[in-house]
Amino acid sequence: MYEISAKSSSISLTKALMLSTAMALSLSSVALANGQEDVDGATVSVEEYQALKSEIEIMRAEIAEMKKLIKEQQKTAPAKSAVNNVVPINSGSQARTVSTTAQEPQVTKEEFQKLKKQVRKIDKTAKSAEEWKNTNSTVHLSGYASAGYASNDGGDGRFNQAQFAPIFHYQYKDRVLLEAELEFEAGEDGSTEIGMEYLTIDLLLNDYVTLIAGKFLSPVGQFRQNGHPSWINKLPSAPSGFGHDGAAPSAEMGLQLRGAIPMGDSDMRANYAVYVGNGPELETITVGTETEIHGISSEGFAADENNGKVVGGRVGFIPVPKLEMGVSGATGDIAIMGEDNRSYNVLGADFTYQVDKFDFRGEYIQQEVGSLVGSIVPDAWKTSTWYVQGSRKLPNNFEGVVRYSDFDSPDPDQAQKQWAIGLNYLFAPQVIAKIAYEVNDGLSGAANDENRWMAQLAYGF
Repeated sequence: MYEISAKSSSISLTKALMLSTAMALSLSSVALANGQEDVDGATVSVEEYQALKSEIEIMRAEIAEMKKLIKEQQKTAPAKSAVNNVVPINSGSQARTVSTTAQEPQVTKEEFQKLKKQVRKIDKTAKSAEEWKNTNSTVHLSGYASAGYASNDGGDGRFNQAQFAPIFHYQYKDRVLLEAELEFEAGEDGSTEIGMEYLTIDLLLNDYVTLIAGKFLSPVGQFRQNGHPSWINKLPSAPSGFGHDGAAPSAEMGLQLRGAIPMGDSDMRANYAVYVGNGPELETITVGTETEIHGISSEGFAADENNGKVVGGRVGFIPVPKLEMGVSGATGDIAIMGEDNRSYNVLGADFTYQVDKFDFRGEYIQQEVGSLVGSIVPDAWKTSTWYVQGSRKLPNNFEGVVRYSDFDSPDPDQAQKQWAIGLNYLFAPQVIAKIAYEVNDGLSGAANDENRWMAQLAYGF
C-alpha cells in the first residue's frame, strides 16, 4: 500500500516521485547488465533479471498513475482538506491500490539520505557490470598433449613420450595478437625438458598483411607450420627428415609478413609468407682426424654468429576447395664457427588434398650449403627429404593411414627410407589413439635401420 497526502506540499510529493523514479532507473541499469553481478552483497542472476524487469515495469506504470492522480488532486481538492480515498491501479497481471490520506509521507530525511547512498552504490555496481560487454582484450588457451610407447623389433619396449605443449593467445581488439607455444617433455633421465617452440607478436596491418616479430615456425613447407602437433599428425612419428633432425628448417628468429593474396573474381585463392631471420647454423663432427658437417641446425637462434641474414618464404595456391599447392625457398649465408660465410639455399614444394573420406599430402625439401676453399670441410653439402601420405576415415571412428618418406644425406647415419602404416581411433575430433608400425631402411646396425612398433594417445585442446 502506497501512502501519499493531498495536503502535503508539492515539494514533498516531488521528492517521493524522485525517489521512486531513481530506484526504478537504478534497478533498470543493474538489470541491463543481464549477467551475474554482485549488487550490495547480493547476486543478480539471469533468472532474477527477468523477475526484476517485470517489477520495474510495474513500478513505472504506478509512478505514471501517481503523477496523474496528484495533478487531479491539486486541481480539485482543497489545500488542507482531508482526503481518504483508495484508488485501484492495474499494472499488467497484478493489481495494487494507492491510498491518499491526510498524513505526511512516511519517508524521513535520514531514510531518504540512506536510500540515496544505496542508489549511488547500485549505480556504481551497474556501471562496472557493463565492462564485460566493452572489453578490448581476449585471452585464449589451447595446445596439445601426448603420451607414447615404442618397441624395436627384438628389443624391449618402453614408454618414451610424455609431452605437454600449451599455446597462449592474447589479442587486443583486431590490431595485435600475441601467440606462444611452450613445450614440456619428460627426458630419458627423468628430468623435465622445457622449450619454446615459438613466440611472436603479430600486428594485423590490414585484411591482407600481418607483421610478425619474434621466434616463429619456419614458413618453408607445410609440415613444420601446420602438421607437427601430435593430435594433427596422423602417425606417432614425423616423416624422416621433418622432425628435429635438420633435413627441413624448423624455426626462425626474425620478422615475417604473411597473409592472403586477392585474386579478384576468380575462385582461386592464395596465401603467402616472407621472412628475414638470423638463419641456421652448421653442425660439425670429428671422426678420427677428419671433421665433417653433421647437419644444419635451425631451431630459431637469437644469435647470428656469421652476421649473415637469411630471407625466404612460401606461396600457396588453392585452385579449388580442399586442394592447396605451395612452393618454398630461402637463401642467405651460413658458416662454421670461426670461418668465412658460405652460401645457403633451400627449395621446397608441398600439397594437401581432401576428397570425400580421403586425405592426401606430400612435401619435398632440399637444403644446400656451398663449398669454401680453405675450410676444415671445403666441400659442398646437400640434403633432401620428401614424403607422401594417404589416410582414409573408416566406419566406427577408425582411420587408416600409410606414409612413405625418403631422407637423403651425406651422413650415412641419417639417410633413411621408411614405410609407416597405422590405424587410429578417434574418441573425439581432437582426441586420437594411434598404433603404427615402421619399416626402416638405413645404415646396417644403426638406429635408423631398426623397425619398430609405436603407440600414442594425443589430445588437442
